[in-house]
Amino acid sequence: MKIFVTGVSGQLGHDVMNELTARGYEGVGSDIAPAYAGVQDGTAVTKAPYVSLDITDAEAVDKTLLELKPDVIIHCAAWTAVDMAEDDDKVSKVRAVNAGGTQNIANAAKKLDAKMVYISTDYVFDGQGTKPWDPDCNDYKPLNVYGQTKLEGELAVANTLKKYFIVRIAWVFGKNGRNFIKTMLKVAKNHDEVKVVNDQIGTPTYTFDLARLLVDMIETDKYGYYHATNEGGYISWYDFTKEIYKAAGLKTKVIPVTTAEYGLSKAARPFNSRLEKKKLTENGFKPLPDWRDAVARYIKELDMNNL
Repeated sequence: MKIFVTGVSGQLGHDVMNELTARGYEGVGSDIAPAYAGVQDGTAVTKAPYVSLDITDAEAVDKTLLELKPDVIIHCAAWTAVDMAEDDDKVSKVRAVNAGGTQNIANAAKKLDAKMVYISTDYVFDGQGTKPWDPDCNDYKPLNVYGQTKLEGELAVANTLKKYFIVRIAWVFGKNGRNFIKTMLKVAKNHDEVKVVNDQIGTPTYTFDLARLLVDMIETDKYGYYHATNEGGYISWYDFTKEIYKAAGLKTKVIPVTTAEYGLSKAARPFNSRLEKKKLTENGFKPLPDWRDAVARYIKELDMNNL
C-alpha cells in the first residue's frame, strides 16, 4: 500500500511518516518547501521520498497525485496559525489552504479511488456548554476564521468522497514544530510563575500516539467522522501546565486565571473542547494512551536546551 502524506514538515505529518515506515508501508511525504524542512532527527521521515507541493495549486496536485497513484492520502497540511488567520490580509490565504487545498486533494483522491484521511479540529464547534462533542454532531458554529476554514475542508471531503476518515483533534503537541508544551517550558526558564487559563476544557493530543491510530484506520474501511485525543479525562490548560512542569521536574508556580482575566486573543477560543471518543472503540480502534503518560514520554525525549 502506498500512502501520500501532506504536511510532513509539521508535527503530525512527521510522525505519520515515521509510523508508516516502521510498519513497512511505502510512504511519500510532501510539503510546500523545496526539500524536507522538519527536524533532522535521523528517523525514517528524513529518508523517505519527498515531493514539494503547493496544495492550493489544483493542477499541480492533480499532476503529482495522478503520477504517484497512492492508495491512501493522509492530509495533515493546514494553516494552523489561529490568531494570524484573523488578519484581513490573511483570510483568503487561510481559506485557500484549509478549504481550497483540501478540495484539490479530495478531487484527486476521487479520481484515484483512494482513501483519504483529513485532520480537523474541535474549532469547528462553538465551544459552548459542557457536554462532549459527538463526532457525528453537525451543529457547526466556528468561532474564528481557522475553525470556519477547517469546517469548509471537512465539507469538501465529505461532499466529494465516500472513502474518507475525518479525524478531529485538539491541543496538539509533537516533536517536530512549536506547541504549547515547548512554549511553557521556554517560559519557565525566565519566570518563577506563570498565569494559565483554567476555564477552557479539553484533552491534549500527542502526535506520536495519533499517528499510530491513523495508520490503524487506513488499514480498515470503517469510514466516517472520529474524534481522537489522548485518554485520561478532560482538563484545563492550567491542569495541563501543572503536569508539564511536574514531568519536567520544574518548580515554576502556575496561577489559574479565567480567559477574561488573561485577556482576549485576536481569535476567540472555545471554552468547551471536550471531544467524545467512544466511536473509536465501538469500531475496534485502540484508544490513545493517557495524556499524562504522553506528556512524560514526550518531555523525556525533548532536548530541553534547544526548545
